[in-house]
Amino acid sequence: MATFGVMMFPTDYAVQPAELARAVEERGLDSLFFPEHTHIPTSRKSPWPGGGELPMEYSHTHDQFVALTAAAIVTKRIKLGTGICLVIERDPILLAKEAASLDFISGGRLILGIGGGWNAEEMENHGTNFKSRWKILRERILAIRAIWSKEAAEFHGEFVNFDPIWSYPKPVQAGGPPILLGSEAKRAPERVVDYCDGWMPINRKPEQLAEGVKALREAANRAGRRFETIQLGLFAAPGKEDAARRVMEMGFTHLIFPLPPAKADKVMPLLDAYATLSEKLRK
Repeated sequence: MATFGVMMFPTDYAVQPAELARAVEERGLDSLFFPEHTHIPTSRKSPWPGGGELPMEYSHTHDQFVALTAAAIVTKRIKLGTGICLVIERDPILLAKEAASLDFISGGRLILGIGGGWNAEEMENHGTNFKSRWKILRERILAIRAIWSKEAAEFHGEFVNFDPIWSYPKPVQAGGPPILLGSEAKRAPERVVDYCDGWMPINRKPEQLAEGVKALREAANRAGRRFETIQLGLFAAPGKEDAARRVMEMGFTHLIFPLPPAKADKVMPLLDAYATLSEKLRK
């Protein structure tokens, strides 16, 4: 069954997380996703993938887990997603506890969207080498899964290394929150198959999305993993019915529509429109 949600940069000048979360749930939508950036270096050496000047919201976001916790407290049903969590900028032991705590407090509603990031200077401020980010990401996710699933977890890798530890709470969801990779990198399919539960790319041209799904299916076949075990979400999903149905036919079952980081007078009408569209798409 298809599900439908929205994403918005949770900034200090937009409708705040709790108010937005209530509105999302009241309208019958299924999920709310928040992106994150801990900061933006003023150097601006790394070009924004979107082209042109970097939008202001990138440097004005609330902490992702604080914002999602505010959303969790005022809702009962909607899924709460990181879209995406910059794992390469977070300590894995701390991130495992943050995610498990939020999943526990929310009653098992967390979706952990992850990515490798694009801003080299930002991650270097956190001590992460840009060229090693994908290796670091993989090890941290494997370590987090171990912490979630084992009473006394340990991990010994090139970038993550710790002897047995106790860390509670454990997530409510069996095996931990689903981990979806938000990446359009060439090696994204094999990374999804290796250590993730699903793929959550940003909306692109239909032929590019179709090619991505095909590559993911082929990677799953090579690894001996059933393609049906891989969740498919689409970030910044199209807001037109025909285009939305087209990506659903490709296999994307969780459509996440974009909202601008704005006040309620601009955001709520869009939410209404997405709720109406979602009802049509459910039929």
